Amino acid sequence: MDTTILVVDDDREIAELVEIYLCNEGFRVQKAYDGLECLAMLEQDSSIKLIILDIMMPHMDGLEVCRLIRAKSNIPILMLSAKAEDMDKIIGFGIGADDYMTKPFNPLELVARVKSQMKRYRTILLPGEEENKDEITAGCLTINKKEYVVKKSGKILSLTPTEFDILYLLASNKGQVFSTDEIFESIRKDKAYEVDNTVMVHIRRLREKIEDDSKNPKIIKTVWGKGYKIEKSEI
Repeated sequence: MDTTILVVDDDREIAELVEIYLCNEGFRVQKAYDGLECLAMLEQDSSIKLIILDIMMPHMDGLEVCRLIRAKSNIPILMLSAKAEDMDKIIGFGIGADDYMTKPFNPLELVARVKSQMKRYRTILLPGEEENKDEITAGCLTINKKEYVVKKSGKILSLTPTEFDILYLLASNKGQVFSTDEIFESIRKDKAYEVDNTVMVHIRRLREKIEDDSKNPKIIKTVWGKGYKIEKSEI
């Protein structure tokens, strides 16, 4: 498996434990012990394809690191935190994290989530889709599954993997309403275990990137009490 994972945690024992489990699954692992070291390693090593990022770290916390990474990259980010409050998860998702685990965690579950993120990052194959349907449109948007690229009127948009997955799910099933739980389960390939607000945060961030006016969305419609959809008719 030709993939390098960057594990960022000031707790060296946790970083080494995660490294052991990931290496056993064939991943290469790099380790950083604070936010500044993480950013420096990302600049130097282009083989890094996913980041496991602790929130509470010296010099620069994981939330600020995540913000800085998202300003330049869509690399999948799985955040770790000793906090279990829903608001902390919402903040993490709101700044662009793709997944979130609370310490202490099961290393096997962490590995499973890493694999899921990497699979979604490389390709999306939703049930019932034709595999050769690499490119679809939604109004002025062109969504290319094979290249993992979204363009608006020809201009490439910077979406996180989770934002791309949500957009592709809705655009490839125009007219169908998806609840927050259905969106979560479709893009995570797992049962919904987070609060509804996490999906709402992803939708809000996505609208800010694809809509001309995110407060009056024309592409992703809200069906009150039901969920979200993209209309079948051209936008």
